Amino acid sequence: MSEQHPTARRRDPRAERAARTVRVEPRRRLVLSVDVVPQTGGRPRRDPRARRAEAIVQSVPRLRLDWTGKAVGASALPTVEGRGPRAASEPVLRVIDDPACLLFAVLDRPDGALSGHDRQVLAAARLLADAAGGAVVAVVPDGGEDLGALGADRVLPLPAAWADEYAPERRAAAVAAAIARWSPRHILFAESQDGGDLARRVAVACGERLFAGVESLSSARAARRAGGGATELGCAPPRLLSIAADAVAPLGAVRHEARRLDPPPEPDGVPALQGARRLPVDPDGVGLGEADFIVSAGNGVTDWDAFAALGRALGATRAGSRVVCDAGHLPRDRQVGASGTVVSARCYLAFGIAGAPQHLQGIGGVERVIAVNTDLHAAMIKRADLAIIADAQAVMPALVRLARERGHG
Repeated sequence: MSEQHPTARRRDPRAERAARTVRVEPRRRLVLSVDVVPQTGGRPRRDPRARRAEAIVQSVPRLRLDWTGKAVGASALPTVEGRGPRAASEPVLRVIDDPACLLFAVLDRPDGALSGHDRQVLAAARLLADAAGGAVVAVVPDGGEDLGALGADRVLPLPAAWADEYAPERRAAAVAAAIARWSPRHILFAESQDGGDLARRVAVACGERLFAGVESLSSARAARRAGGGATELGCAPPRLLSIAADAVAPLGAVRHEARRLDPPPEPDGVPALQGARRLPVDPDGVGLGEADFIVSAGNGVTDWDAFAALGRALGATRAGSRVVCDAGHLPRDRQVGASGTVVSARCYLAFGIAGAPQHLQGIGGVERVIAVNTDLHAAMIKRADLAIIADAQAVMPALVRLARERGHG
């Protein structure tokens, strides 16, 4: 037998009218007081979307539903008697005062902001914590993000400067000290350029093995492909894991407490790496598949000098639509789309691009899209997170001036 879900009652106008009727002849009289309207009865109203959301156990790599409501990881939204799931306007705060264990989610926070990969690491930690009755501790350089909305029960802040500078030894020593102090059951990292390096340093410091590049994760098993994808390696989730990109879908349905813990002491001694700094690179020398910030031009761009100046001022990699590359304004390797390069940048700034289906396929993995176009009904405007209805030739010089006023370019 499946669990009965509380459902709202659908009003029956005929029954309500009959309940309000006092006299029919010679003239119908009705009582308008709400008290006489029956509070029960009528046909039950069900919200199929809400019930499906409650039944989702896993969405990546394959959708799994549990209609009994008993599976670990299934959403359990609080309900109001007779009204179904609580409205989204009433935030739910989940507080775990006495967790059975702790799980560390060590986040990169590149360039001073949480990345999509960081959110996925938090979701992976949340999945394991819910199965074990534990709490998720976000170990992250201090910032202003709302980590509670992303599933963190505790926050262990590291110095904010570590997000901008290359300090792998100090960061690894601080994480290892926190592990020794709180003894978490699992420690999760992002399998990224910085996160993967940090995970391996922490594994050596702790004397434990690292399961790197997890592509499929559940409370009972962690797995990844090997041998060029011909085989799969799997085991019970070990203590140290690094999560591959897009292995776990980000969460955000329930807000968690995000209680701050005392930061670990900064490591003593002089690090072996001194004077390390990030070297500037030519944005146009970065491949589109690796670029974090892309400024792209379409058929609506005619001032190519302003477009080039904008790319230099913002430090963005230049790209374009197929029409632009066919016309010779940009090289063929700068084309974005299904027939060009599929990009996964953190920000995609599009000027004068209508948004053909092939182009939209190429930006499906982009985190934030900003579109500038004169056509309010363009497909790119609908896809954009932020839309500017204006001529690209007017917006580009204005952005260049603003960037130079703020010390860029």
